[in-house]
Amino acid sequence: MSEQLLSDVTVFVLAVLVGFEVIGKVPSTLHTPLMSGTNAIHGVVLVGAVLIASTADDALSYVLAFVAVAFAAMNVTGGYVVTDRMLGMFRRRRDPVPVKEQRP
Repeated sequence: MSEQLLSDVTVFVLAVLVGFEVIGKVPSTLHTPLMSGTNAIHGVVLVGAVLIASTADDALSYVLAFVAVAFAAMNVTGGYVVTDRMLGMFRRRRDPVPVKEQRP
C-alpha cells in the first residue's frame, strides 16, 4: 500500500468518524432544516469527489472514487428531496371546488 493511499484512507476514516459525531449531536427537530440548508455544501462534496476520481490510477482508487461519487450524488439528491417535502408542508392545500346541487 502506497503512502499516498494510506494517507487518503486515513483522512477518509477520520472524516467518517467526525461526521457521525457531528450529526449524532443534532436533535431530530433540527436535522431536516439543516439538511435543506446545506445542499450547496453537498454539491461541493460531489465536485470534490469527481475531482479526486479524476486522479485515480489503479483498481482500488477507481472503486473508492466510484463509491465517493455515488454517495455524494445520493446526498445531493436526498437533500433536495427532503427540502421539497419540507416545503410541501407549508403549501396551501387547494380548496375543493363546491359541487352544485342537482335538482331531480
